[in-house]
Amino acid sequence: MTLRELVQRFPDETACKAFLEKKRWPEGIIKCPRCGAKAYILKARPFHYLCKSGKQSTIPETGKVVICHKQNGYRFSVITRTVFENTNYPLMTWFRVIFFLFHSKKGMSAHQLHRMLGTGAYETAWYLCHRIRAAMKDKDFTKLVGEVEVDETYVGGKDKNRHWHKRTHQTGGEASGKVPVIGALRRKGNVVCRAIENTRRETLNKFVHEVVDKEVSLLATDEHPAYGKLSQEYAHQVIQHRLNVYVRGNVHTNGIESFWSLLKRGIIGQFHHVSKEYLPLYLNEFTFRFNHRKNPDIFAAVVAGCWVRPAGEALSGQAPANHGN
Repeated sequence: MTLRELVQRFPDETACKAFLEKKRWPEGIIKCPRCGAKAYILKARPFHYLCKSGKQSTIPETGKVVICHKQNGYRFSVITRTVFENTNYPLMTWFRVIFFLFHSKKGMSAHQLHRMLGTGAYETAWYLCHRIRAAMKDKDFTKLVGEVEVDETYVGGKDKNRHWHKRTHQTGGEASGKVPVIGALRRKGNVVCRAIENTRRETLNKFVHEVVDKEVSLLATDEHPAYGKLSQEYAHQVIQHRLNVYVRGNVHTNGIESFWSLLKRGIIGQFHHVSKEYLPLYLNEFTFRFNHRKNPDIFAAVVAGCWVRPAGEALSGQAPANHGN
């Protein structure tokens, strides 16, 4: 999809809401976002609905028990329980932000979007971007199979560039103040990455067990000692980078290292600084864009993740001064 096609496809709010309604309920049956029961369409208010199921349900974020009463019912709209809810910006603006985020190979900063879209305040653009990044989280994850590469990296600035009272006077690893990130990539397939607290054996092995199927034909890593016992459970092969060996037959980690390159070029060139607190959201963005690189309708894939915010991922609209761009 090009920008011209986006503008032609969504010329007004009605077109945006009609697209959301069709994607959210493709079978044409409106279902209540609270209890999942069939709801009624309110003809007097387009894209608004009413549920009178009488069912009881629990709101994931708060744990509050609510009931769709049979008498008064529960009223909701097409944007209820989505990342677009409770905002003053039209869906046309949201759709343009989504377009720019997935079309930029190395991402696009909130400052850039603020200048392009005229969002009024930088914090607003920051808010829109982070809500969309939260929606990019893979909710249908399956373990990686085939030939898989696993590697770890560190995200953060150089110690010499920090304020004097923040310097650790050490290089490499967690001791330098950088955030460790581990990733696994299926060759010619998807990537999974996650920010972690440390690179101890139990931490790295736990990640591998969670994301890599034990029936893989190859599990390639570097010589990090934490991977030493994986050969007891996987078809594990090690490439010795310290001996300047980077490829041995089909044993290498060049694929996952290429993904690290995209991630770091994006952080350095676009965002400049990413805090530890919000790093998982940026990992969502880069992972989603990489995994859908061959998807001809990636826009619809992003929108499909916007329906219901997972518990604990509701984002505030206030952007702290030093939490990234």
